[in-house]
Amino acid sequence: MGTPADPAIVRKTGATDRWRRIGRRVSQEARRIATIFIYLWVVFGVLVLHESVVLSRHGLSTQFYGLAFVNAWMLAKVMLVAEGLDARPHFEGRPLILPVALRSAGFALLLVCAYAAEESAINLWKGHSLADALPVIGGGGVRGLAVMTVIMAIALVPYFTWRELGRVLGRDKLRALMLSGSEVPPGA
Repeated sequence: MGTPADPAIVRKTGATDRWRRIGRRVSQEARRIATIFIYLWVVFGVLVLHESVVLSRHGLSTQFYGLAFVNAWMLAKVMLVAEGLDARPHFEGRPLILPVALRSAGFALLLVCAYAAEESAINLWKGHSLADALPVIGGGGVRGLAVMTVIMAIALVPYFTWRELGRVLGRDKLRALMLSGSEVPPGA
């Protein structure tokens, strides 16, 4: 039997601790991407539902809700990577509305551009010319692109508000405030 100072035991314990840290990190990242994915899936699902209502008024129908799922998954990965490039130090000491508004607008632009790039790449791969490969977003043109970016920015405000409030108040306290049905005592 080895003593606690035995190098073999220390190496084994260090390796075990390293694997635990890696496991925790993987678990945290999986929860983050799941949260982003679910939020985007709901947003895109509502947009697809709205589109189907508008089209049905004109006698047209669309039932492709799977697109919301696929787009949410693809764009959740883009958003997770972009969130890793944290710009929070620039916002310290400023009103929360600033990081919420700027992050919502910036991520909306990023998501619309990522969607356009993804659709263009798929269409190019299918053999379309470059002009035909560009997707029609929001009715087409710069105006359509701007409208979709504004819609996405507004849709992202609750997500970034939740994130910023969680950062300031603490995630556990925010979760308790929102989901427990009772106030959290001061200092908790």
